Amino acid sequence: MSNIDYETGQKIKELRKMRKLTHAQLAQKIGKTQSTISKYESGEISIDLNTLYRIAEVLQVYVEQLLSLPEPPASPAPRAGCPTFFQGQQKFYSYAYDGRVNQISRRVLDLFPGQESLTKVMMYMNFRDYDHYQNCENTYKGYMQHFDTITNITLHNRDVVMETVFIQILTPSMNTDTKWALFTGLLTRPIMPCSRKILISKKRLPENEELEQSLKISREDIRRLKHYQMLTVT
Repeated sequence: MSNIDYETGQKIKELRKMRKLTHAQLAQKIGKTQSTISKYESGEISIDLNTLYRIAEVLQVYVEQLLSLPEPPASPAPRAGCPTFFQGQQKFYSYAYDGRVNQISRRVLDLFPGQESLTKVMMYMNFRDYDHYQNCENTYKGYMQHFDTITNITLHNRDVVMETVFIQILTPSMNTDTKWALFTGLLTRPIMPCSRKILISKKRLPENEELEQSLKISREDIRRLKHYQMLTVT
């Protein structure tokens, strides 16, 4: 049994339970036996690529949600075209303040480096805990592209047709642990376009009063908004 087979099987198990499907029901939908599904979930046997995509389709998730990211090497080789802030990183944590519920809203971004300056990104929102963040309410998939002074991330919601969100990160060439960014998209409850400031971090941050205050719109934010007649993040 490989660790990858086991971790993939556990994710299938978690998502199957979340969808309230039994072994027998999932087996019927993908044309396998109940015993085979059990062995997939325990990691006893490997899953071929076609079956993995079929399982993802039945569970209504992206196939990336069933995959495990390998641990990055201790000293990863620099990637051409990748700004310093993103070098060697495969996971980021993002925080915003949601005034509708008066609490911190958190996200996880998984990065899948591609050719040159284009990187595939998966973003997970509204999850119960970080250990199972891929079991979330909202999943987005898209791409990150780097330019001289800005990094753009464009993401599409799997479950909401035509919903696209944009994340813009300034000066990604600076080597810092966190970056402020502008998150623009379609807000639900109520439905309207919106932009909000978010904090992107290489590591998980304590979700305390200090973080909450930094995420809220400040007097300086309002002053700058009135001056430029636009929302800016610096």
